[in-house]
Amino acid sequence: MKIAVFVSGGGTNLQAIIDNIKSGYLEGVEIALVVASNDKAYALQRAADNNVPSKVMRVSDFNSREEWDESLTATVKESGAELIVLAGYLTLLGKTLTHEFSNRIINIHPSLIPSFCGEGMYGIRPHEAALKRGVKVSGATVHFVNENYDEGPIILQKSVDILPEDTPEVLQKRIMVQCEQVILPKAIRLIADGKVEIKDNIAYVKE
Repeated sequence: MKIAVFVSGGGTNLQAIIDNIKSGYLEGVEIALVVASNDKAYALQRAADNNVPSKVMRVSDFNSREEWDESLTATVKESGAELIVLAGYLTLLGKTLTHEFSNRIINIHPSLIPSFCGEGMYGIRPHEAALKRGVKVSGATVHFVNENYDEGPIILQKSVDILPEDTPEVLQKRIMVQCEQVILPKAIRLIADGKVEIKDNIAYVKE
């Protein structure tokens, strides 16, 4: 199965996917394209280091969001990708792409949806919010993507305990390593194996 990975920053989750392909865990999965929302994303260097094709597609480079959306859709289709993986991608997708790839776009979010999610909840913010609220566990969620932030069917979730000494940065790192980089490759593998089915906006996983 060919996938396109969308990135905006350091690309740690992209690296996790690359590593799982190399290890054989994601056997039969190939990254056909990495799409970055800006040319400063270190994820582009990770793609180059692993001979993965990449392209920068900024909304600001187009006359309108609609034009960007259509061009992005065409670019992904040309790559042959069957699944889009948002791995730290901070731009809301447009209607053309989400319609064309309905139930074929997944995202990793650094909280246990429906907590600490939605517009503006990215990067360090979900972790700051979790600590401020005093919750005892947090984690990450892999979900399908629709036109609204973090509202698509949930595929997998993994949690960690919040410790008394946690700072937002410490919690972010632990969730990234122990949750995000575990369940994102797992979700890709489940989809590649045809083990995820959606009914009435709920994802059912056959393991």
